[in-house]
Amino acid sequence: MTIEVDLKEIKSLLTTLNKKVDVLIEEKETLQFMAFAEKSLKDFLENEPDIYTVKDIKAKVKHS
Repeated sequence: MTIEVDLKEIKSLLTTLNKKVDVLIEEKETLQFMAFAEKSLKDFLENEPDIYTVKDIKAKVKHS
């Protein structure tokens, strides 16, 4: 009976570990997509005009 209990515990631990690994892989993939998007949009965004100036932002912060 001890072997069966040990096997159930091992199975439970492996299941938990697999779930954590899946989360880590998903987070890594998300970060990679974000980095790719940032690189892809860098040139485009650098050539776009600013919507707000620093003066606009300072005025908004002072009035909040």
